Amino acid sequence: MSGRLLDLFKPFEAFLPEVISPERKVPYNQKLIWTGVSLLIFLVLGQIPLYGIVSSETSDPLYWLRAMLASNRGTLMELGVTPIITSSMIFQFLQGTQGIHVDMENKHDRELFQIAQKVCAILLTFGQAVVVVLSGNYGRPSDIGIAISLLLIFQLMFASFIVLLLDELLAKGYGLGSGISLFTATNIAEQIFWKAFAPTTVNSGRGDEFEGAVIALFHLLAVRKDKKRALVEAFYRENLPNMFQVFSTVAVFLFVLYLQGFRYELPVRSTRTRGQVGVYPIKLFYTSNTPIMLQSALTSNVFLISQIMYQKFPSNPVVRLIGVWGARPGSPMGQQVALSGLSYYIQPPFSVTDAILDPIKTVIYVAFVLGACAMFSKTWTEISGTSPRDVAKQFKDQGLVINGKRESSVYKELKKIIPTAAAFGGATIGALSVGSDLLGTLGSGTSILMATTTIYGYYETAAKEGGFSKNLVAGFSELM
Repeated sequence: MSGRLLDLFKPFEAFLPEVISPERKVPYNQKLIWTGVSLLIFLVLGQIPLYGIVSSETSDPLYWLRAMLASNRGTLMELGVTPIITSSMIFQFLQGTQGIHVDMENKHDRELFQIAQKVCAILLTFGQAVVVVLSGNYGRPSDIGIAISLLLIFQLMFASFIVLLLDELLAKGYGLGSGISLFTATNIAEQIFWKAFAPTTVNSGRGDEFEGAVIALFHLLAVRKDKKRALVEAFYRENLPNMFQVFSTVAVFLFVLYLQGFRYELPVRSTRTRGQVGVYPIKLFYTSNTPIMLQSALTSNVFLISQIMYQKFPSNPVVRLIGVWGARPGSPMGQQVALSGLSYYIQPPFSVTDAILDPIKTVIYVAFVLGACAMFSKTWTEISGTSPRDVAKQFKDQGLVINGKRESSVYKELKKIIPTAAAFGGATIGALSVGSDLLGTLGSGTSILMATTTIYGYYETAAKEGGFSKNLVAGFSELM
């Protein structure tokens, strides 16, 4: 039955647009150019406002998801990479749990699997676009009319389909790495850069202040006679980005890069070539940023559902148990946050002061993040094909055994190491996220970690592909 399920997508092969795989290996310089062009298109889409919006000056129900999903409110990138990530995770889960049978060594099966993911992403895009428009996110549907509602849905679908093709372009070898990771990391980096260097002014009650922390530092030092007081204000001002957050962000970024080098090197030898030995590296972040991404997705969806339910049924005791929502001083545009209930306890503290004033909430939050990340990391190894059994199979196929161990004991030895490494790595990345939130970095701890691990992954890919000293002009000439 599951095999026939994949075949249901075969009719879409004839008319569904796709990026043709390159006939030869794409030179490194051209990969850089294609990656840059794809990124530029994505950034442009994120700045073009949707046509037909009546109003979006309300609490944003997707506020907690935006950084993780490369989404910009009120623009063509309203949905970000949500449909693509959701579709990818659904099919990866189905594949890992044998919900569908697909042989990745078979070209036809591989193509059908990619078509199925693309069709699912398009359907999810349509569904999410309809929900966003009909939920009144851009104004009541009765006010904007059927024609504008349909136009908004079309704009969202068109932009998401462009992103889908850009991701496919990079994934098929024209660019470096995954488009989704690139777009998400770029969106996060863009937000951090804006908070650090934004030249716009905001009236904070003490007069007009520059929004960007670095710009505000130089402005305060220039206009204030008391330089010491100006420095203190620049480093610790509230409700606006400050220099302490800038340095905290840099410190977390460098520390995560440092931890990327931590690994356990498992000695292995070849059974086919006498005397050939090597190591199999098991990284500290064995599942990369997946645990914190899944944990963030879980909490964000809980926040989203709880907020919508509270708006509809504010007096219902079960709804209030899940979360009571209200505005917090200093929140952008009156953005609502959890004030009590389950959502409050899994919501990160807004500062070290908040964490100290409510120690019970802080302990529960830390335990939840560390436990969830460890569990997600351990579970993801089973789904993604990196479990001890999967690695043991790879060893057998490649003719490798653990040095000093018998071939029959490879799985047993890997079972001692990989689940522990995955759980510990997941808990570590969760602890880093909590620490970042408490320090008050520019952006959430989750977003900082996702951006850092993605940038490091691109650094490794680029280093393997050919380094950074290549001539971009030569690559552009080859492309033309």
